[in-house]
Amino acid sequence: MANDGKRILVVALRKKTEALRMAGGLTLLEDPVKVRVVGELDDPAEAEEQLEMLEFGEVPVVYMDGDREADVGELADDILEADVVYMV
Repeated sequence: MANDGKRILVVALRKKTEALRMAGGLTLLEDPVKVRVVGELDDPAEAEEQLEMLEFGEVPVVYMDGDREADVGELADDILEADVVYMV
């Protein structure tokens, strides 16, 4: 995804399946998109279709534990590197 477009970060915090759906739609902009999922998916079966779409679009999906200091640091780095951040 070498592109000079905006770097987009989607943080799936509360409405995780909706965040994954949004990230899939954002790939249509042809800007690089990255997803961070905080905690477990509420309903993995419901999110499966969105995860498949993101995999097909080669969108990195990173699962993190909001209580781990290392994960929080990586999230902070991603936020600083992104041009646009959506927290859903």
